[in-house]
Amino acid sequence: MYKHCLKRIFDFTIALVAILCLSPLLIIVSICLCWTNKGAGVFFTQERPGKDEKIFRVVKFKSMTDEKDENGNLLPDAQRLTAIGKFIRKTSIDELPQLFNVLKGDMALIGPRPLLVKYLPLYSPEQHRRHEVRPGITGWAQVNGRNAITHTKKFEYDVWYVDHLTFKLDLKIIFMTIHNVLHRKDISHEGVATAEPFNGRN
Repeated sequence: MYKHCLKRIFDFTIALVAILCLSPLLIIVSICLCWTNKGAGVFFTQERPGKDEKIFRVVKFKSMTDEKDENGNLLPDAQRLTAIGKFIRKTSIDELPQLFNVLKGDMALIGPRPLLVKYLPLYSPEQHRRHEVRPGITGWAQVNGRNAITHTKKFEYDVWYVDHLTFKLDLKIIFMTIHNVLHRKDISHEGVATAEPFNGRN
């Protein structure tokens, strides 16, 4: 009942209340990013696969500039990541615009994180199962390592969540997420500014 009906009602209600309560913060962050992103804009949107691998556009606060080198290529992430960008990533504020994705129905509060479309051909049949539910702003993999674990391990956690999805588990993940955000845990993968790219093996 919860997985197929009540979860969507729960997600919509919490997302709506959160947007209303957090609107002052959303406005302040938007103003700050407009100033620090050097004309790159406030929001970052990108196509991601959702439930049943249906493509949608995820929205986040933009934490990097669009600065390029002399050849017109984007500088490495670490060089384009601003001070405010680092802060909103460490506090997960950059994920808050995805509440609008939840309202629309493209995402859930809890679920496997939506990754890049180009990864779809690289998944094993078992890993494809992570798309049997709506992707989430946070999920079981995020509270068990986030960017500090391999993609293979993340996908194992994602499929486990699909098979064990309950209201009780979602509440547990919410509280674990709050704890991790407050302690700023597992923001980056060792050696990279954000997360390690998936190559079909890692």
